[in-house]
Amino acid sequence: MDIDYANVQPGAAPPQPKELSGDELTARYILQLADDAMVYSQRLGEWIANAPQIEEDMALANVALDLLGQVRPLYSRVGELDGTGRTEDDIAYFRGEREYYNVHLVEQECGDFADEMARMLWFSAYQLELYRALMQSSDATLAGVASKAVKEVEYHRDHATQWVLRLGDGTHASHERMQAALERTKGFIPEVFADDPVSVNAAASGVGVLPSSLREAATAYVASVVERATLTMPDAEPSWRSRGGREAVHSTPMGYLLAEMQHIARSHPGATW
Repeated sequence: MDIDYANVQPGAAPPQPKELSGDELTARYILQLADDAMVYSQRLGEWIANAPQIEEDMALANVALDLLGQVRPLYSRVGELDGTGRTEDDIAYFRGEREYYNVHLVEQECGDFADEMARMLWFSAYQLELYRALMQSSDATLAGVASKAVKEVEYHRDHATQWVLRLGDGTHASHERMQAALERTKGFIPEVFADDPVSVNAAASGVGVLPSSLREAATAYVASVVERATLTMPDAEPSWRSRGGREAVHSTPMGYLLAEMQHIARSHPGATW
């Protein structure tokens, strides 16, 4: 449901979404999931040469590449369904901030390494439940991507799990930093499992799944890891929570992320290797 921001005036009522139907709704649903993976892939790439050890540089780079591998067929599928014929590069590099539909969790800047592991634990726990469900999607492309991605995301979840355990049940300093990271991350989690109109439609049509239906299993897994790590699970309903990503309303870091990610492509449009 596209929002037309071009003619919004200061002080005016919030913009209302344009109605989508049929293949356009399917395209939007797939785009939301692909944008999550695209943006998080970009963020994880920032850890290369900045992670605590060289092996972790390589591990996070591989997770980023896995996510990018999920994105490519999904973006191509969007170009087929929405009738634009856009390529994966067109969709990745030539959309503005108000045309991206990812949740706020994945666009936040890289902070402490513990923050990244808290984010990866939550996101991979969500993605694993998501892709398990999407293996039964009525869209063949989405089902195919999900079938392959399940194995990859299991590794992502395990990688984050091992680090949360290591930090949480390590030294006093690492324990405190891991607990603080969980607290800083908690406000972004409800949005991940919120049922937006596009997801509701996709679930009803057999293409997708309700995000809320994934919350119990994902949260149970995270809670089990937190307990094993001798940490405390943050409040299920935080006093502040992010919202708006599925409506293309983003937090401050998003614009900077896109500027860096899209700079070369926009500086040399049409260039090929």
